[in-house]
Amino acid sequence: MTAPVFVVDTVPGAGNFLLDGPEGRHAVSVKRLRAGEELVLADGRGRWAECVVVSAEGRDELTVRVDEVHEDPEEEPRITVVQALPKGDRGELAVETMTETGVDGIVPWAASRCITQWKGDRGLKALAKWRSTAREAGKQSRRTRFPEVADLMTTKQVAALLAGADFAAVLHEDRDHPSGTLATAELPAKGSIVLVVGPEGGVSPDELAAFEAAGAKPYRLGRSVLRTSTAGTAATALVLGRTGRWSR
Repeated sequence: MTAPVFVVDTVPGAGNFLLDGPEGRHAVSVKRLRAGEELVLADGRGRWAECVVVSAEGRDELTVRVDEVHEDPEEEPRITVVQALPKGDRGELAVETMTETGVDGIVPWAASRCITQWKGDRGLKALAKWRSTAREAGKQSRRTRFPEVADLMTTKQVAALLAGADFAAVLHEDRDHPSGTLATAELPAKGSIVLVVGPEGGVSPDELAAFEAAGAKPYRLGRSVLRTSTAGTAATALVLGRTGRWSR
């Protein structure tokens, strides 16, 4: 099993480093790491260090020796999922599983048919929860570069994002829709791929028209209809496999 990941603001250089605070507490009291065990310090932006535990003090302090520092480049093609706001805690579930799978960016979208609405302080708290979920899932899945969770976007803003992508797709749930399948679409080897996941009620005709005008075509994932909280994960996995990112 690979070494556990702990997040720091800045990855230190070679030498001894004191890991304290919430991450130190997790390492000492939850993971119960002891002298001689290995761990990784990462900033979530691609920079990370291989470390060995020197000693543990109290409940929340761990002294580690930093041996080597690395910098992971951004993956190509970059995969972003525009996620319509699901009901309840299914938003965090979607963020968690997409992060574990390997998505690079997540965009919350206020689709017209969303039951959930992010407004005022409630919206800010929900966005913070999505970002915290992406951070924790990134650590759990041993990633060194965590997905970026953007601010909530309107349909107009999503259309602008799609217009700048090298490949853009709206995942369509209608088996009878005259669209192709994502499994057979021609995907770029580099650049950016943006996938739109609609709400439980589906993407409205006006939204679909706006996205098609921006260059995003509708595609089906398969014969079954996935929930909004799982479609992004399935699409991300499909694209990761088809672009070769899972073979590197």
